[in-house]
Amino acid sequence: MASLLNIGMSGLGAAQSGLYTLGNNLANADVDSYSRQQNVQKTKGGQQAGQVFIGSGTTLADVRRVYNSFLENQLRTTTALSADATSYLNQIAPLDTALSSADTGITAALQSFFSALQDASAKPTEDASRQLLLTSAQSLSKRFNTLSAQLNQQNDNVNSNMASLATQVNNLTKTIADLNGQISKMSAITGQPNDLLDQRDGAVRELSKLIGADVVEQKNGNYDVYLKNGQALVLGNTTQTIGVAASSTDPTRMSLILNRGSTQMDITNGTTGGELGGLIRYRKETLDPALNELGRVALVVADAINSQLAQGIDKNGEFGASLFADINSDKAIAGRSIAKSGNSAGSGNLDVTIKDTGKLSTSDYQVTFTSATGYNVRKLPDGTDMGTFDLSTTPPPVIDGFSLSLNGGGLSAGDSFKITPTRNAAANIEATLTDPKRLAMAAPLTGTSASGNKGTGSITQPNLTSLVNIYDSAQSSDLQTGLKYSTPVKLVFADDTASPQAYTMYDAQGNSIGSGTIVPGQDNTLKLSVPMVDASGNPITEADGVTQKTFSFEMNVSGAPKTGDSFTVSMTASGSADNRNAQSVIDLQTKSTVDVNANGKGISFTDAYAKLVSNVGGKTGQAQMDSDATTALHKSAQDSRDGLSGVSVDEETGNLIKFQQYYTASSQIIKAAQETFTTLINSL
Repeated sequence: MASLLNIGMSGLGAAQSGLYTLGNNLANADVDSYSRQQNVQKTKGGQQAGQVFIGSGTTLADVRRVYNSFLENQLRTTTALSADATSYLNQIAPLDTALSSADTGITAALQSFFSALQDASAKPTEDASRQLLLTSAQSLSKRFNTLSAQLNQQNDNVNSNMASLATQVNNLTKTIADLNGQISKMSAITGQPNDLLDQRDGAVRELSKLIGADVVEQKNGNYDVYLKNGQALVLGNTTQTIGVAASSTDPTRMSLILNRGSTQMDITNGTTGGELGGLIRYRKETLDPALNELGRVALVVADAINSQLAQGIDKNGEFGASLFADINSDKAIAGRSIAKSGNSAGSGNLDVTIKDTGKLSTSDYQVTFTSATGYNVRKLPDGTDMGTFDLSTTPPPVIDGFSLSLNGGGLSAGDSFKITPTRNAAANIEATLTDPKRLAMAAPLTGTSASGNKGTGSITQPNLTSLVNIYDSAQSSDLQTGLKYSTPVKLVFADDTASPQAYTMYDAQGNSIGSGTIVPGQDNTLKLSVPMVDASGNPITEADGVTQKTFSFEMNVSGAPKTGDSFTVSMTASGSADNRNAQSVIDLQTKSTVDVNANGKGISFTDAYAKLVSNVGGKTGQAQMDSDATTALHKSAQDSRDGLSGVSVDEETGNLIKFQQYYTASSQIIKAAQETFTTLINSL
């Protein structure tokens, strides 16, 4: 017969087990990885009593995790997405502030510089306003330097954060592998170890926060963890570690490395999701392009202003000096290429010379040699093929505004270089001019009318159309020498009764060097060329040693000159109040100097910087929306998981009362069994 005492004891034990499980749930209510547990009871086998079976009580069949693998996997995925978006936002928000702020951005410094230039232009002979312009130029260059330093500091932070996160990933993968081993052993002997399973899910969730990963559950209950590119991090109780190392193509950028025994694999480009994915995405999509764009603006500012100042005359009557440091200094051209580690022994480096800042892009380039002199150029990061070239070509080909030349050593097929034409420019820009008198405010040529002219003829001030090439020292020197010693020139008009009216141009020695005609009473644009001579009066020749070089200028003649009227074009004298060259520098604010196409269309450097600020601002806004969206998805996934597996204190409190009642009722059964037994004994 079934024992009433045993039935009561089984109920008492079941209620007590329920209280244990309930207490464990409440104690772990705030543990994120904990899954609520439930007791699973079953009846003991019945005992036959005549024609019927009488139950013999209950027994504890299992303590079950309330768990759903789909919800857990959804939570892992949204955790990786949310961490990626948050990591990206945390990096781009300070960059957006730095670029757009009046205290740290370039816009305010540019405005201050051109305001000072306006003042100096209005008072070209005043040294005080010139000195203020030099101070503004120094402030502008320092603003570029400071902003570049902030961006480079962000790159350093990304490098160090990648190393720290890689260490955390390795710790978690080891934990997961260890838990796999413990779970396998315990499952084979004693059933499912719920607490270990929860710990493993929690570790995988933490791993997803650091790096995007996929989990595959094996038949034996083990978790195999794979990166998004398919490479394994955890297989059973074994792991593969990750680490960081300086990129073989750019040691200033850390690469993420997967250690596979004796070999290593660069997984940087294939890493997505989690904090690591967000950091790598930010560096690739925003930080490096912003640094290159900032450098391009710095190069164009320095080049355009230096080039224009070189066209003018300073207060000493000399041709203009550069306001900013030479963008093609030896240090600059050597620092624009990075040799790939593993290049052939004794290979040299590449010098990168900027030929046309208006043609520069914001890309980096990969140069791969196919022979000792032949090389292929690809634009990064999109991989656009720019063509195949040869180092022996003279002059060297210009690729997107720059040219390449070998600096020492020799190259072999397979050697490779990363070319960064603009990256370091903002860090290196420097205002080097210290003498305010050397600022070239005046135009190089001045036209005057002869005092004895009788007609109504007049001229506009001549405009030099032969430009000083600051990248060609020989051309620059010859042109400046020629202007100095080949002027003044005089235009003398012939018979005023003839139409068109003829004129003859004479050099300083009175020799005829050209002639032409005008239509009296109309505006006539004259495009004139003057043969150049040196200080000794000897012709300045082309490279062939025979052809004489010339310089050209334009001016307008209007009205009706009388016979014998003349106009003289001479080099502008020292101390001139002329400010035409200063006005030309001011015009650079709106002139197309950046990203200039074959038709001469482009944008100004002020617009280029505004475009950079706008692009980063737009990405920041998108990053904020992405963060908000992924955070909402993560919260929804967390709520769904917690709704099933989380501990509800209210529900557990209700269960507490229920199990207390069960316990009391089972105690009463035992009490009744004792009383019945006592009565039976006493009756005997």
